[in-house]
Amino acid sequence: MKKVATLLSIILITLIKAQAVSDYRYILVPAELSDFKENKSYGLDTILENSLKGKKYTILSENKSTWPADALGNSCKVLTADILNDKSMFRNKIILQFKDCNNQVILAEKASSSIKEFEPGYKDALKLALGKIPVSNPSSKIENLADVKPQETIKPQETVKPQEAIKTIPETKPKETTSQTATAQRYTKGNLSLQKIQIAEDQFILVDGNSSVPFATFKSTAKKDVYRVKLGSGESTIAYYENGNIIIEMPKSNGEFSNEIFTAN
Repeated sequence: MKKVATLLSIILITLIKAQAVSDYRYILVPAELSDFKENKSYGLDTILENSLKGKKYTILSENKSTWPADALGNSCKVLTADILNDKSMFRNKIILQFKDCNNQVILAEKASSSIKEFEPGYKDALKLALGKIPVSNPSSKIENLADVKPQETIKPQETVKPQEAIKTIPETKPKETTSQTATAQRYTKGNLSLQKIQIAEDQFILVDGNSSVPFATFKSTAKKDVYRVKLGSGESTIAYYENGNIIIEMPKSNGEFSNEIFTAN
């Protein structure tokens, strides 16, 4: 009897977790899956993206400059998908995994294939796992959670003495204002004025101040102050800092490059 009760509990928990995935609209599919990288990806990332799109999920990349405003404003509206290799001697087995913004596993769906060859076997197993993923049906509780979460960082000062309060209040507000001003770095070239916005530790964008459209996205490289750049036009190039200014190697129509200097203000 206890075994039956335990089995029913496991089934119930699995169903609840599966339903939780459908509460989300956005799913991030990383550029590289944990156990299926580079030439051994077997096209699983493409199958994953296409299947989730077919289930009405919006797929996001690791480039946050392309994210919708509501997802960029709170990452707790986004699940991260991954595929793990559940290694076995005789079958190709995978674990399709979804994590929330707190790195907690919402669902881990296991599947296996009797096909012995790696590529068709892993593809078959993934399709079986994806068949159990419900269609996206965004829940209001995710939106409500996203609205409440930022407020949790505001901690009231409970035991502040009157004399300490007088000193603390005027000192705190100017510091916040100064910090916000300092991060609004601008760069100009002729009549073009761009604002730098840091979107990750190793990534920032330059935005046209007149239209709020990303002019270029910068991602750091192993070399200090050198960046890989994706222009708003879709072209890729490199850029680097020199004397506080940003120099972008702009591609020309003849295949050559010209250095364009964006002066820091």
